[in-house]
Amino acid sequence: MFEGLTSNLKTALSGLARGGKLTEGNIRDGLREVRQALLEADVNYEIATSFIERVTEQSVGEKVLKSIRPDEQIVGIVHQELINLMGPVEPGFAYRPSGITVIMMCGLQGSGKTTTCGKLARLLKEQGRKPMLVAADLQRPAAIEQLKVIAGQVDVPVHAEAPDGNNAVKVCQNGLNQAKKLGNVDTVILDTAGRLHVDADLMKELEQIEHKLQPDQVIFACDAMTGQDAVNSAKAFNDALELDGVILTKLDGDTRGGAALSVKEVTGVPIKFIGVGEALDRLEQFHPDRMAGRILGMGDVVSLVEKAQEQFNEEEAADLQNRMASGKFSLNDFQKQMATIRKMGPMREIMKMIPGMGGLMDTNPDVDPGSEMKRIDAIISSMTPAEREDPGLIDHSRRRRIALGSGSDPSDISRLVKDFNNMAGMMQKMAGMGMRDKMKAMRELSSGAMMDPMGGMNKKKERSKRGGDPLKLREKKKKDRKNKKKQRKKNR
Repeated sequence: MFEGLTSNLKTALSGLARGGKLTEGNIRDGLREVRQALLEADVNYEIATSFIERVTEQSVGEKVLKSIRPDEQIVGIVHQELINLMGPVEPGFAYRPSGITVIMMCGLQGSGKTTTCGKLARLLKEQGRKPMLVAADLQRPAAIEQLKVIAGQVDVPVHAEAPDGNNAVKVCQNGLNQAKKLGNVDTVILDTAGRLHVDADLMKELEQIEHKLQPDQVIFACDAMTGQDAVNSAKAFNDALELDGVILTKLDGDTRGGAALSVKEVTGVPIKFIGVGEALDRLEQFHPDRMAGRILGMGDVVSLVEKAQEQFNEEEAADLQNRMASGKFSLNDFQKQMATIRKMGPMREIMKMIPGMGGLMDTNPDVDPGSEMKRIDAIISSMTPAEREDPGLIDHSRRRRIALGSGSDPSDISRLVKDFNNMAGMMQKMAGMGMRDKMKAMRELSSGAMMDPMGGMNKKKERSKRGGDPLKLREKKKKDRKNKKKQRKKNR
């Protein structure tokens, strides 16, 4: 997400820090690079230009130039202006106090609209709502069947009719009537038809649905990967329907970010949610401040904590805390924690939410923390229950057996056990610490291989000083002797 934009912005802004004393001239030069980074990210030209004008106006002031770290001040200004550009946002929807709330989902074909309907139904259900889906896309082949399958996956009712001889308006009306009959539905989501492009027939149909159904919310599914085309489509839909919100889809596949930074400014319509993966649980509320932090590589700790809270059981967490404090934390416990962490989403994205780790991920694109965790999991799974509880049992022959069972090298087993013991010991110490000491200990812990995506098993084995190429070693010794002789002659 935003890899290209983040990298270019960091390069442009870090150049300010390297330039020594900041002046109005080099600030303007640096911000021109920021503007170029925004344009390369497919941000609307006028928006990029006005954004830089606002940042420049604040950055060249006396207060910034005479501050102790003017470069940090400028980064703060850019951060705030990014927030202003994408916000403010009122999260969620306004629901009817009684009766059924109708949400009309619209968008172009291929934008992920139907899948987003399913994601939204699942999210609303988790929030205590009782949603129902209505298959009103009669244009795209298999759209109705797709929605039926999705409805089954998220376990919500769906109203669907054969496309032959029906029109979308009638289907929507019938769907709303069915929801009223069921009695246990409080939210209806209409999956309307899309087209490959904005055309008169599409808009006419959508306007008719809006007129007849009077939806409480009209939401546009906006494909983030299409950049400025997505923004232009959102504007056309807003002109016809008066949108209440936008859901940015496929944001996990967009490395540029132009749509996210432009759509609110161009349309005046807020981004409500973002789709960050194909799975039906990969829909998140949009927070401009958190997104601005991600774009600038600052991490997103709040979202990370929220994701963790969704996966961790309070009783299990308390039990784990006790086990850590008593020194009983085992490889079984560690394996369970890894499984829970993997449920939070792709590891590269999780790592980027940790301040300071985003840059590491960007500079090492070949490193996959998720695959490293799988390798560790395979090693632990190849151990006996007794070995997982007490890694001290693992001797030379056991290491060889575990290595064969997990497709690893015996040295990987030794390194894993060593890193685990260090981590378990640190965790036991942390149990009785205050918050400040815990933060310090966490920094020490994060430098270890088990917390470092660049460390551990990803490292290549180094040759020992006694090993290596014999010829090269012999040549090195000869050179060393010659240098010593020369040095002795000089000292005489």
